[in-house]
Amino acid sequence: MAKYSVMIPFVPRRAEQILPYAALVQWTAAHALWQGQATLIEPHQGFVYAAGAGFRVPTGLGVTLMPLRHPFEAALQVRSLAMATGEPVVAGFGPGPISFQESLLGERYPSQLGAIREYVTAVRALLAGGLVELRGEYVTCHGMLPPAVSPRIEIGLGVLRRGMARLAGQVADVAITWLTPAEYLAETIVPALREGAEAEGRKGPRVAAMVPLALSRPDRTPVEQAMASNALHLQAPHYQDMLRKAGMDVTGRDPAADARAAVDGGAFLSGDLDQLVARLKEYEQAGAEEIILNLTGVFNLQGQKETMNELKSLLGALVGGTFD
Repeated sequence: MAKYSVMIPFVPRRAEQILPYAALVQWTAAHALWQGQATLIEPHQGFVYAAGAGFRVPTGLGVTLMPLRHPFEAALQVRSLAMATGEPVVAGFGPGPISFQESLLGERYPSQLGAIREYVTAVRALLAGGLVELRGEYVTCHGMLPPAVSPRIEIGLGVLRRGMARLAGQVADVAITWLTPAEYLAETIVPALREGAEAEGRKGPRVAAMVPLALSRPDRTPVEQAMASNALHLQAPHYQDMLRKAGMDVTGRDPAADARAAVDGGAFLSGDLDQLVARLKEYEQAGAEEIILNLTGVFNLQGQKETMNELKSLLGALVGGTFD
């Protein structure tokens, strides 16, 4: 049975805004609290703030962007997070958009997969302890972290397409997906993960699927919710390519039409409570071991109170219990 987790559905501007979501995870059977890369309250610091306020929960970084920090800094930050919270952490990494790489590094990574392989290799070695000696095409590292005991840290990769999935099978503990329909997960991502793992003779990574969704209501439409949740992703070339590979007619020219394609293609889920539970179970059947509930669209259009109400309803139906 898959575990169900919660994603913070906005970019916090004040650290205390994180606390209701950390409390929801701590007080329910939800597994972990997740956040993507943010440039306001940085996720590592935000999660530590929540721990300091008394909400110590497992956390997931899905994903932090490699150009922002050297692998040594990345390993230091994630181990600091695990030690400060006393809870397991999924340290998810990704290269970010080409434009982001060029803005911070002066040029794109000539090989996206090559850069990720070196980066993750360095982070994993640093977390394992001992002296790391690496002089690669993308990463140079000669150093070590001071020995320390910390809760479990899993290395994750953001995975959208077959090539990244094969690489994740070779080097990652967790494959983190976003906007990937359950059918595409089962038919494309999971087989590629298995292929990569078998090539290295290792156990394949588990799948953590971030699923954007919203309960259907008379005063809202699925297309509006999908646009409010994923407008930027639907404009990004790598997401468009993944969605087209999953069979959706996404062009980047008409945001409403692209959002409709995402809804019709199962990349964004909408329905009543029973329908959403059934659709989420399809992700379990496709191979997802952790499913992260992403209600960004609800937050952006209906606000905090409605978002928390829907999260409680979903968690009650998925993992049991009632939450006041």
